[in-house]
Amino acid sequence: MDLLNDPELLNELAPLLSAEAAAEAPGTGVDPADLEQAVWVRLLESGRRAPDPADPAEPARWLRRAVRAEARLARRSARREIPYGDRRHSAGGGPPAVPAGGAEPEDALLHGEENRALRSAVARLPGRCPELMKALLSPRDLTYREIAGELGISQGSLGPVRSRCLGCLRRMLAAEVAAPGLRGMER
Repeated sequence: MDLLNDPELLNELAPLLSAEAAAEAPGTGVDPADLEQAVWVRLLESGRRAPDPADPAEPARWLRRAVRAEARLARRSARREIPYGDRRHSAGGGPPAVPAGGAEPEDALLHGEENRALRSAVARLPGRCPELMKALLSPRDLTYREIAGELGISQGSLGPVRSRCLGCLRRMLAAEVAAPGLRGMER
């Protein structure tokens, strides 16, 4: 017997599918209805046969696995998506949203200049701050334990030293960079 031709079983599974999709959707960035639809399409494409009547929990188990698999696919595709529009600004108004491989020459130049300015400011920091900031900015993505071992300081003092160094760097860069313009209506 074909699962798709069993309307009773499909009607029983619909509320479970809605609940599972509603539970998984917030972490995927996808609407729960879209997730439900993807699972129904997966069911249609699989040509799923009816489960063994001795195991009534099998269709629910398949449904849960299918919802989670579709949620994983949605998360993966959301990570790879790049929004259309002005590539120089991200949707949140933060740093530029530029694809890593296909950056335009002027974007690469600006990014390089920003990195040089940051590294120059880090080199001018007082005390142990340059060493610490270089370790924090390292592409090796060191842990606090590894950084403390490299610098020969205790792991517990790393946080306060980092805070002082970041404050000093923030003040230094604020003095070098013009303040952003006013947003909204001026009074």
